[in-house]
Amino acid sequence: QSTWGIFLNSAPFSPMDSEAYLAKGTRPGSAVLDYAAKPRRVMIAGGAGFIGSHLARRLRGDGHWVRCVDVVPNEYFEPAEYCDEFVLADLRDLEACRAAVAGIDWVFHLAADMGGMGFIATNSSVILYNSTMLTCNIVEAARAAAVQRIFYSSSACVYNERNQMDSESAALCETMAWPAQPADAYGWEKLNSEQFCLQYMADFGLEVRIARFHNIYGPFGTWKGGREKAPAAFCRKALTSTVDFELWGDGAQTRSFCFVDDCIEGVVRLFCSDFGLPVNVGSSESISMSGLAQLVLGFRGGAPLPIRHIPGPQGVRGRNSDNTFITRLLGWAPSTPIADGLLRTFDWIAGEIETERAAGVDVGVYASSRVYDQERPAGERFQAKRS
Repeated sequence: QSTWGIFLNSAPFSPMDSEAYLAKGTRPGSAVLDYAAKPRRVMIAGGAGFIGSHLARRLRGDGHWVRCVDVVPNEYFEPAEYCDEFVLADLRDLEACRAAVAGIDWVFHLAADMGGMGFIATNSSVILYNSTMLTCNIVEAARAAAVQRIFYSSSACVYNERNQMDSESAALCETMAWPAQPADAYGWEKLNSEQFCLQYMADFGLEVRIARFHNIYGPFGTWKGGREKAPAAFCRKALTSTVDFELWGDGAQTRSFCFVDDCIEGVVRLFCSDFGLPVNVGSSESISMSGLAQLVLGFRGGAPLPIRHIPGPQGVRGRNSDNTFITRLLGWAPSTPIADGLLRTFDWIAGEIETERAAGVDVGVYASSRVYDQERPAGERFQAKRS
């Protein structure tokens, strides 16, 4: 451990010191995986989710055997369409995790309690509780089962909010998470889980790879109900609004959005690398929320709709991915332009809305977004007991 260390206790790097970060994260004794050498048995925690199901289809298509474990089935695919085995289980339970990793070579941990700003803004405690339980149990079960390698999906929300106070804030490179000051509980949980994974690597030799996702979007994801993220919500509202387009805040806040195909490619490449510290997986193309709205309204066609700014959770003012390091490490970075990926997402959501309209659903209700109700940890074992 004195040689490898733990990133939490490391001296801060210069924000753009890619070579120092590369040296720190290249773990002695680790190896670059030969991904295609032979089929592996893979478990994806959260495998019925948006990113998890896309990853499962990729891994299975590449010849690996895939077990997906989740608390709900996938909304758009039958299990046989994306995995070899689907297990309905609550991975907050250690015994469920032990069963999930039995006979498994690789683990991809994408399970989390999360959503867009409408959910994150009102559910800090349940996010902290559920996601922390998931990570602790999945990683410990993987260690005990001598899993060869584990991937953890972190988030750009880990970054210090002081570097995101302006819509023109500089792009965020990997070393800018420390000193720590995430803007919300979701970011704190992700940062803590990164450290948990890194500590298991330092103490037990568990091979861990960590990606910090920057706003992943695309078809076959949540687009209604309150947990959807901005790209899907904007597409939905553009397709169903008739008077104006609702937008939380002044629209000047900026983000980058990574198309799901790029995300999956980044996950596979990073997983196979010999690098053990967190790496950005996101687009470096920044866009304002007003710009995103104008983009989807352009897809809509017809008479232009005015944008109506209303109160609502907005998050930090500016966040973008600095892809200097991932390009240095992998010789690759996400490249799908937002206009291309968003149009594919828009067309898919248009089809979903037309299906609902044909079934008699009043799709006009989809013209607004809502702040999600506050939740508590769900499941019989987690309910309050009253005498």
